[in-house]
Amino acid sequence: MLKTECLIIGAGAVGLITAVELRRRGFGVAMLERGEAGQEASWAGGGILFPLLPWDYPEPVTTLAMAGVNQYPALVETLLADTGIDPELRRSGMLVLPPFDALAAASWCRNHALGQETCRGRRFVPELAKNEDALWLPGVFQARNPRLLQALRRWLERHGVTIVSSAPVEQLEVKNNRLESVATPQGRFSADRIVVTAGAWSKELLGEHALKLDIRPIRGQMLLFKGAPGRLEPVLMKNGTYLVPRADGHILVGSTLEDTGFDKRTTAAARDKLYAEAVKLLPFLQDTPMLKHWAGLRPGSPGNIPTIDRHPAIDNLYVNSGHFRYGVTMAPASAHLLADLLEGRTPALDATPYRWPT
Repeated sequence: MLKTECLIIGAGAVGLITAVELRRRGFGVAMLERGEAGQEASWAGGGILFPLLPWDYPEPVTTLAMAGVNQYPALVETLLADTGIDPELRRSGMLVLPPFDALAAASWCRNHALGQETCRGRRFVPELAKNEDALWLPGVFQARNPRLLQALRRWLERHGVTIVSSAPVEQLEVKNNRLESVATPQGRFSADRIVVTAGAWSKELLGEHALKLDIRPIRGQMLLFKGAPGRLEPVLMKNGTYLVPRADGHILVGSTLEDTGFDKRTTAAARDKLYAEAVKLLPFLQDTPMLKHWAGLRPGSPGNIPTIDRHPAIDNLYVNSGHFRYGVTMAPASAHLLADLLEGRTPALDATPYRWPT
């Protein structure tokens, strides 16, 4: 049976960045992943490091998301220097097309010191089908999720963290208010502290020990176009649809929100809907090759607010999950908060909104 100081169950963006944070604080860390590290919702997402229309969310969501964004430049610098893998972090800005609540947006941006400007859309995206009034948010960052995940995994491997793949949890052995061991097809594992970062699978994994933890899978489908570099510069957002340009010309289009359980299949209806919405915004996409169509399962939670806390009854069990659409965005701040709680420190962020529901 492998024994370590900290065992992290789930190797998506939240789990990997939590592992980085704990390793940097000197902990011995091992990870279990039901499939392959970084191949679920974190890989499938668009990489917008911003809570889309933040004025529509509860403050605990935007607080954690913006704290996470602020930590990305330093994190990416560390990853690039250590691994040579560039996560392609860049400030591309975001153009929000109507309808949106202009007064709420202006108030939120002012209160959070985020620059914003009302403008005509074609000022920043000449290819738009309609030149309507829009909201320009120049401070929005993006990263390329697959490259970020590759860099995180490489960093962890270089710093002595064991990642065990194909290791779904089969049994949790709890005795005397402690999680004594975790059984998987790859063997049994134990640790002084165990952190569940299993995203959409967290509640199912914990079983009866989930108590009132309310995390469920929400399917999101996306498309990928192969555009020319520079054809689209900022992220575009309209009516819940977003288009994310990559430096090499690829354009991601997302995303659906479907409560379909653990069904990760793509559908023709979603493909056609996303395609139609994308072409309606940018007509040139009609003549642009569509390369891929995929789906991921986000960890849905009430109000999009994750749970980051120690278990109410099991002393050495923690959870860092339920980030819904913003796991990549929130991951650095979530990792800091979890690590502070694990060490018994007073967190820099107020931990109250992220407590285990009782």
